[in-house]
Amino acid sequence: MKWMLVVMVGGMTPVNTDLVFEKFADCLSAEEQMRKHYADAFETWDRWAAQNIERRRDYSKARDAQAKRLLSNFGTCVPHGEGDQHPIAAPPVAPTPSPTPQEMPTPRPNP
Repeated sequence: MKWMLVVMVGGMTPVNTDLVFEKFADCLSAEEQMRKHYADAFETWDRWAAQNIERRRDYSKARDAQAKRLLSNFGTCVPHGEGDQHPIAAPPVAPTPSPTPQEMPTPRPNP
């Protein structure tokens, strides 16, 4: 079985990476590298911000926003079949059936 790395952006929106691995361990390794890359990017930004944002309150707000933006993304490995090339999307919503004539209310005449 093959495994595909999917990134959960903001912790909930799946994004297909098209990275497919033969081994589960290889997929997990790629996810770990991705997580480290996000952590390194945050640390680099944090060092810059600590030196360049003068007001402590502004720094704290910006740091929280940046942490949420970068650190809430994570990867997960999902099984990937040979012909399984469908884009990731929400499950289809079944259409609501239109009411039959028996279910429709009968119009009442105006008095």
